[in-house]
Amino acid sequence: MWICHAERPLQVDELRHALAVEIGAADFDTKNAPSIGALLSCCQGLITVDKESSTVRLIHLTVQDYICSHTDLFSHPHSVIAKSCLTYLNSRQVKSLPSYPHPSHQYMPFLKYSSRYWGSHAKREFSVYVGALALRLLSLYENHPSAVSLLQQVLPAGYPLDASSPHHFSGLHCASFFGTHQLVAALMNAKGYEINQGDCAGNTPLLWAVRNGHYNAVKLLLAREDVDPERPDSQDLTPLLWAAYNGYEEVVKLLLGREDIEPNRPDNQGCTPLFWAANNGHEGVIELLLDREDVDLNRPEKNNWTPLRAAAFEGHEGVVKLLLGREDVDPNQPGLDGGTPLWCAAAKGHERVVKLLLGREDVEPNVQDNQGCTPLFWAANNGYEGVVKLLVDQKSVDPNRPKMHNRTPLRAAASGGHGVVVGLLLGRKDAEPNSQDNEGCTPLFWAANNGHEGVVKLLLDRKDVDPNLPEMNNRTPLRAAAFEGHEEVVKLLLGREDVDPDRAGLDGATPLACAAAMGYDRVVKLLLDRNDVDPNCLDKYDRTPIGLAASKGYEGVVDLLLGREDINPARPDGNGRTPLACAAMNGNKEVVKFLQARISMKSAVAKPPCQL
Repeated sequence: MWICHAERPLQVDELRHALAVEIGAADFDTKNAPSIGALLSCCQGLITVDKESSTVRLIHLTVQDYICSHTDLFSHPHSVIAKSCLTYLNSRQVKSLPSYPHPSHQYMPFLKYSSRYWGSHAKREFSVYVGALALRLLSLYENHPSAVSLLQQVLPAGYPLDASSPHHFSGLHCASFFGTHQLVAALMNAKGYEINQGDCAGNTPLLWAVRNGHYNAVKLLLAREDVDPERPDSQDLTPLLWAAYNGYEEVVKLLLGREDIEPNRPDNQGCTPLFWAANNGHEGVIELLLDREDVDLNRPEKNNWTPLRAAAFEGHEGVVKLLLGREDVDPNQPGLDGGTPLWCAAAKGHERVVKLLLGREDVEPNVQDNQGCTPLFWAANNGYEGVVKLLVDQKSVDPNRPKMHNRTPLRAAASGGHGVVVGLLLGRKDAEPNSQDNEGCTPLFWAANNGHEGVVKLLLDRKDVDPNLPEMNNRTPLRAAAFEGHEEVVKLLLGREDVDPDRAGLDGATPLACAAAMGYDRVVKLLLDRNDVDPNCLDKYDRTPIGLAASKGYEGVVDLLLGREDINPARPDGNGRTPLACAAMNGNKEVVKFLQARISMKSAVAKPPCQL
C-alpha cells in the first residue's frame, strides 16, 4: 500500500518508520520499526531496495500496475496514510524536536515525507478522524517542526526560516496550501487566524490556495468579505498572477468575477497576468482575460517584452492566434534588444507562429534588432529551413540585409553548413552570393573554411560566384580549405577552371604551402595534379613547400613533392637552411633519407660522363 500510493518513492528508513506508527498513539516508538530484512522477507520477494537511490520499490513495474489497478486490494489507502502521517506529526517525539535552525530528519526520518504530503493524502480521502487529527496538528502549527519542514521543501532557497525571523505559516496557511477545504472552512472563522496574514514569503492563505489550484478552498476564502484578493507576495505576485501563471482557468474565473481585481497589475518584473498566461501557453486563461475590456494587450514587462512577443518566443501557436485576433495588438513592438515577435519566432524556429505573424499585413518582416539582425538572418543562421522558406517567399523580405559586421543571411547559412537554407536563399534572384563581411569573407570562403562540401557545391554552381575573392588577409576560399585539410572542398574548387591555385595570402603562403605545412598528403596531391601550381613558391620567409614539410617531418608530403621533376629540394629559406638541414635539425630521419637520396641522384645526373 505504501509503495503504490505514496506521493513519491520512500527511502528505506522512511518506510520503516511509517510502518512503526500506531494510529492514534500519543507516542512514537522507534522499536516498532521493522528491519529492512524483515520487510523483504514478509513481502515474499515482491519488493526490493534500489541501490542507487536507497528507495524501496516493487520488484517490477507490472506488479505496481496490477496493484494500483485493483483498487479493492486496500481499504481507503490514502486515508490510512494520512492518519499515519498525522499521528506521527502529533507525537510527543516530533513535537519535542527543535524547529530551528531546522528540524532533524536524521533521527525522525519520516518527518520530511509526512510534513510535505499528509495534506495531499487527506485531500484524496478525507474523513472525520483525519480531520480531527489534522485540527490537532494545525492548532499548534506555527511553532511546529513540520511547518518549518514543509516550508523548507516548498519555498525557494533563501527565505529566512530561523527563530529571529518567524515564518508566520499558520494552520490556515497549511490547510489552504493542501486545499483541504473542510479544514479551511473550520479554521478561517476560528479565533486567532488572520485571513490576510502573510507568511515569511508574503503568501496569504488565499495565495497558497491559488498557487496550488485548489478551487474549493479559493472559493471559500473569497467568500469572506474581509479577504484581500489583491494582496501580493514578496515578489509582488498577486493571486490572479499566480493563477494565470499556472493556467488555473476556474480559479482565474473566480478572481475575475470580483470587482476589486486589477487585471493589469504587474509583479516586480513588470509582468502582468496576461503576460504570464501568454508566456506559459495557457490559452483558456488568455480567453478569459481577453474577455475583459480593460486588459492591456501591449503592456510590456521590464525588458519591453509584450505578451505577444513572449508567446511567439515560446512557440505557443494558439496563444499567438488569440492575440493576433485582436485589432489593437501591436505585432511589431520590440523588446529592449530590438527583437519583435516575428524576430523571436524566426530565431527560435517556430514555423507556424511565423506563418501566423506574416499573415498580418502590418507586420514588418525586415525589422533589425540592436545588432542589425533580421528575422531571416537568425532563421538562416540557425538552419530553420521551414522558417527561411516562409520568409524568402515574401517579396518584401530583403535577402541581403546584413547584420552587424555585414554578415548576410547567406553568409550565416553558408558558415553553418545549412545546405537547404543556402539553396533557398540562392533561389532568390536578388541574393548576392559574393557579399563580403567586415573581414572580407564571402559565403564561399566560410563554407570552404568550415568544410561544408554541399554548400560549396551549391555556391560554385552559381556562375556569378567569384571563387578567387579573397578576405582582408588575401586568403582565398581555396587557401582556406587547403589550410584546414578539407580534401573534398579543395577538389570542388579545383574543378573550376577560373580558380587561381597559386594565389598567396599576405604571409606569402599559397594553398600548396599551407597544405604542405599542415601535412595534408591528399590535399597536396590534388594541388600537384594541377600543372599550373608552382611547387617551389616562396612565402615571406623564403620557405618552400618542401622546406615546410621537411621541417615538420611529413614524409608523405615530402615524397609527393619529390615526385615533381621541377621541384628544387635544396633551395634554402631566408635563414639559409635547406629542407635537408631543417629535417636534420628536427630529427626527422626518414625525411633526411628521402632528401639525401634525391639530392645524390641529381648530383649524379649532373656530372659529366668522364667523371662517373
